[in-house]
Amino acid sequence: MKNNTIVSWLLASAMLMTATQLHAEAQAEKPVHGEYKDWLTLSVSHRLDKKLVRSIVGNDIAIKAARAGNTKPWPDGTIIAKVGWKEKTHPNWPQAVVPGEFAGAEAMVKDSKKFAETGGWGFGHWEGDKLVMNDKEKSATCFACHSPMKDADYVYTVPAMQ
Repeated sequence: MKNNTIVSWLLASAMLMTATQLHAEAQAEKPVHGEYKDWLTLSVSHRLDKKLVRSIVGNDIAIKAARAGNTKPWPDGTIIAKVGWKEKTHPNWPQAVVPGEFAGAEAMVKDSKKFAETGGWGFGHWEGDKLVMNDKEKSATCFACHSPMKDADYVYTVPAMQ
């Protein structure tokens, strides 16, 4: 009986250690900035000048801030992604504009210390599942476009949270 208890305890310990290791490995494989495809929607937009429809999504920090009305300023750690498609007319409903060809996914990453020169925001884009931050020159171009939105923490998106 004592041997069965020891064997059971050793088996349970080994299973627990294996499960802990598998969980740690799964956590290590997650992208640093998460997977935008699984994020919740903050808002949508239709960019007339570029003929793009966009879904604007946010990481957990962005969603929590938007729901609380805590967006002026957005908290550090916020990541907002603009996922865009070329607009097209719905084939069976010509009055409707729908997503066409995928145009790309861009990001704004809030870190008030690291990106102090650009209002606390870093700018980037996704290449596959990897977020690639723009270089200083490209970020300056992005920031120049966002400068008119200084009073909204440089963000054009108006959260439409329910």
